[in-house]
Amino acid sequence: MQKKKRILLKIGSNTLTKETNNISRGKIEDVANQIAKLQDTCEFIIVSSGAIAVAKQFVKLESKQEDVFVKQALASIGQPHLIRIYQEIFREYGLLISQCLLSYSDFEKQESKTNIVNTINVLVQNNYIPIINENDTVATDEIKFGDNDKLAALTASLLEVDLLIIATNTNGIYTKESIEKGVPETIAEVTDFDGLRAQVVNSKSSHGSGGMESKIEAVAVTKKANIETWIVNGLEDGFITNAFDNKVPFTKIK
Repeated sequence: MQKKKRILLKIGSNTLTKETNNISRGKIEDVANQIAKLQDTCEFIIVSSGAIAVAKQFVKLESKQEDVFVKQALASIGQPHLIRIYQEIFREYGLLISQCLLSYSDFEKQESKTNIVNTINVLVQNNYIPIINENDTVATDEIKFGDNDKLAALTASLLEVDLLIIATNTNGIYTKESIEKGVPETIAEVTDFDGLRAQVVNSKSSHGSGGMESKIEAVAVTKKANIETWIVNGLEDGFITNAFDNKVPFTKIK
C-alpha cells in the first residue's frame, strides 16, 4: 500500500471566522470536505486556533485582571465549543477527530516530545485527525507571540510531516514592491529565504495575533527540518485541493 502524504494544516482565527466575529461552520465544512476528498492519499493533522474567538460568541467576561488572564479564561471556555463544532461537522463527512493541547515547554523535554509523537502516530494510524491547539490556560505564548504559526512549525518538525500548509487571509506572500503599489503580487516559489525576509511587510491580522512575520519565523523552523511549506488563502473555498491542482496563487517554500 502506498504511503500517505502526511500534511499538517494550520488554520488561524481569521480563516476560521472568515474575518468576522463568529466561527464559520461553513469554513470548517469546507476543510472537512477537502480532507474527505484527499483521505486516500493524504493523512492530516490540524493545528487550529479559534478558542478565544468562539468564546466571544457566547460570553463577555468582566474582570479587573490583566487582559492576558481574561484571554486565557476565554480560551478555557471556547476550547470545548471549538472541538464540538469540529466533531459535529467532521462526523458528517465520515471523519473522526481528537483533541491535543500542547505547550511550548513540551517541545523542550525529550520525554514529552516522544509522548507527543507516539500518541499522534497512534491516532493517525487509526484514522483519527488530531486537532491541536496551545494549552492557553497554562501558557500564553500563542496569545502573546503569534497565531499558532510557531506551534504548527514545531509540531510539523517533530512529526516529520511531508508538508505544512498555513492557511491565512492572503494569496500567499506578496512582493514588497507590489504591496507598496497597491496591487499585491504573490511570490509563487521561494528559493532565497533570506531574501524573502526582506520582502515581508509586518502586518498583524485582525483576530489572530500573528501576521506574515510570524509565518516567516515558522518557515525558518520547517526549513531547518527540510519540510516544504505552503502559505495559502484559507478564506477561499477548496483552498487545499485548489493549491494541489495549482488553480490558485499561493507561496511555496521548499
